[in-house]
Amino acid sequence: MQRTYYVYFMTNMSRTLYIGVTSNLEHRVAQHHMKETEGFTKRYNLTMLAYMEEFATPGDAIAREKQLKGWRRARKIELIESLNPEWRDLAAGWFSSDYPS
Repeated sequence: MQRTYYVYFMTNMSRTLYIGVTSNLEHRVAQHHMKETEGFTKRYNLTMLAYMEEFATPGDAIAREKQLKGWRRARKIELIESLNPEWRDLAAGWFSSDYPS
């Protein structure tokens, strides 16, 4: 079975951005929602999945993450809005109703 790797953007109501890479997107988004890891995403309450891309290899995903992190903020926003113009939480409905948001 082939594993899929993801580059993703987490955000909040103020549209602060975090870019990450993972091989288990649902689990990683759950960690952000539950604020399990100390750091930037917990401090800024980045619990909304705004954008994601899939890759077949970890190297490709990591290269894309590095590329995106090098972009100016305006270009990152254009990318998000090209596929998610309303900034919906793409993970809405992934978790049970008693799941903390």
